[in-house]
Amino acid sequence: MTGVVEVISSGLYSSIQDLGRFGFRKYGVPVSGVMDEQSASMANHLLNNAPAAAVMEITMTGPKLLFSINTQIAISGADISPQLNGEAIPLNKIIKVSEADMLSFGKLKYGLRCYLAVKGGFQTEMVMNSRSYFAPVTKSSVIQKGTQLPINGYDNSVHNLSYVKTDPSFFSQSHLPCTKGPEFGLLTAAEQKSIFNKELSIGQENNRMGYRLEGFAFQYPTGHNMLTSAVLPGTVQLTPSGNLIALMKDCQTTGGYPRILQLSQEGVNKLAQKKTSDRVSFSLEERG
Repeated sequence: MTGVVEVISSGLYSSIQDLGRFGFRKYGVPVSGVMDEQSASMANHLLNNAPAAAVMEITMTGPKLLFSINTQIAISGADISPQLNGEAIPLNKIIKVSEADMLSFGKLKYGLRCYLAVKGGFQTEMVMNSRSYFAPVTKSSVIQKGTQLPINGYDNSVHNLSYVKTDPSFFSQSHLPCTKGPEFGLLTAAEQKSIFNKELSIGQENNRMGYRLEGFAFQYPTGHNMLTSAVLPGTVQLTPSGNLIALMKDCQTTGGYPRILQLSQEGVNKLAQKKTSDRVSFSLEERG
């Protein structure tokens, strides 16, 4: 039995994402996928969904969603005050949803992105082995008002004890675990030491493609030229302005700026929950 989730209002930036689009980087297609894999995986795990089941990624301001069929949902990640039919519902717990129920969101309490999982995952169009939104590969980069998102119905009883206790400090931690990048040696000796002791600020330019990090002007190597080289989500580039850019899930596949650091998946997860003016620092992980 199938139904839909109708988008009554879309929120600031909401999209359907799974774990990503793999095997197409040679054609210049980004990986995409959920920005915070830890939070998205938690929502799917609660519902016993497949790890790659598509979820809705919701950024800062939530949508209003009307369900046409009975199902179960779980919401993890940032707390954007979710409500079912006007009543507050908890994060990280299985919630039963009935036909004609309305899910909405309110004030952002912590974090930036939350993840809405439905039982069985959103059944939107599969493009290049992924349901992740990324225009122009997909028709749109965000869900639009009036969109009807297909889901499978589910009407079994809910085990009310099924929940996950989380540590909210994850959302306030500023340290981003990383390793040295291929061009780390282009930094001056002083910069190589200080980069792990400096607090940087999230700039206004931050989105699914990348985060600009400000607050300390590094010295761009004079006369340096490098061939365009492979980059990944989590690659930290040094720009000619002296600022840093941390690439995220919708980033390009190659770049011409020095790659001085590489964030771990944990580092990407944490950065994905930061917003403009939040403070971050790098924490070096030695390769064992």
